[in-house]
Amino acid sequence: MRYTDIRRHAGLFGEYTELRVQENRSARISVLNGDIVGNASGSQSGVSARAFKDGVWGFASSPESDDTAIGACIGRATANARFLASVEGHGSSVLPSRPGSSVRDLSTAKPRLSRKDLIDFVRDLDAYINNRYPHLVSRSVSLSQLDMEKSALTADGSDAYSLIPRSLVAISLTVDAKGEPIDLYDVFGGRGHFEDNFGEPSLLYPAIDALAERLSHKAGGVYARPGTRDVILDPDLAGILAHEAIGHTVEADLVLGGSVAADYMNKTVASPLITLVDFANTAMGATCPVPVWTDDEGIEARDAVLIDQGVLRSYMHNKETAARFGVEPTGNARAFGFYDEPLVRMRNTAILPGVSKLTDMIASVDDGYYFLRSSNGQADSTSEFMFGVVMGYEIKGGKLGSAVHDCTISGVAFDMLKTVTMVSDDMSWTAAGMCGKKQSIPVGMGGPAVKCRINVGGRA
Repeated sequence: MRYTDIRRHAGLFGEYTELRVQENRSARISVLNGDIVGNASGSQSGVSARAFKDGVWGFASSPESDDTAIGACIGRATANARFLASVEGHGSSVLPSRPGSSVRDLSTAKPRLSRKDLIDFVRDLDAYINNRYPHLVSRSVSLSQLDMEKSALTADGSDAYSLIPRSLVAISLTVDAKGEPIDLYDVFGGRGHFEDNFGEPSLLYPAIDALAERLSHKAGGVYARPGTRDVILDPDLAGILAHEAIGHTVEADLVLGGSVAADYMNKTVASPLITLVDFANTAMGATCPVPVWTDDEGIEARDAVLIDQGVLRSYMHNKETAARFGVEPTGNARAFGFYDEPLVRMRNTAILPGVSKLTDMIASVDDGYYFLRSSNGQADSTSEFMFGVVMGYEIKGGKLGSAVHDCTISGVAFDMLKTVTMVSDDMSWTAAGMCGKKQSIPVGMGGPAVKCRINVGGRA
């Protein structure tokens, strides 16, 4: 429920102050091999305040959000800021300001389904899988929902409200192949309430069939051959790579902490075919998976063009890092829970489409791979990365060949991007992403398919 008239608390501000009242509502239903193994829902709500004085922040939060609790929270944050300023303050620093005053409620207009309806939906999908693919050794279907509702007020004039829902269905299938379990998964849905993302369960049957077919290919597949190969990364992989291996290196707080990107501003870091943008709320005429109109510091959010035709042009900023670098804030300050301070976080990070057709890209590879889906992975502040690949195909003589078993890809992202020679003219978003930088938070990742040279880990 929306918190109303947050402005009445402005008179309590003694320093520059940011006030946020927030509720996260979540739900999850899981079925494993026909049995319900998870059925949970809950909410976390409360208030937080941050006060800024002489270059330092004071923070406080409370799980209560009545007027007394809000007043006490603002008072504690102010006292914390004043104490820290007396100990380690460094002068009268001024934060940049671009107040946002947006009201964005993305709730569904459709009647909400009951808990029983949602359980029946998951059971229907499970029954379809069991009846159509009885040879599977394991199957799981999970439904998850997350609503993030925030009201924010800042001393420089921001007054913003947002309710951003997300709903997902994840399906995982496992088959036995010569005594070895082979699995594959897919995730459906994204921004919006369940009623907007999903209709009848039967509408997902074709996607389940496609997943089962790919699993069959994988079960009869081959091992990838190790070495540096010509590879086409499907949008799912390209988007995750853009987020993990590149995006984190250009978050300004990590740049200040020693990221390799500190040395690359206005230098070539990628092929001229690569333009990478962290979109605020709208991309190419459509609302992004995780739209941010006003960030959690009250800044009107704007797109951040990180790499422009191969040249690093920008970092992602909150107010404090923008002041340090002498630039405008981008609106990348985000917090997951009421108890979290906003950090510099990605929103919707994507490589922009190019001009090539995917069929032509595949035809251009004589001996390489087409990788479609990743699992877990890691990257560090040098842009060095390693990701698992759980679905892919050989490319032989410009044509798709056998599927490949699980393998890895690795390298240094800023070096790998310089090898990109083709970028597809289409684009898709991964709307189920969660970023774990200190606090887990939804993110959007996307892009086209890209052709590059990359190190593949497999079996000789």
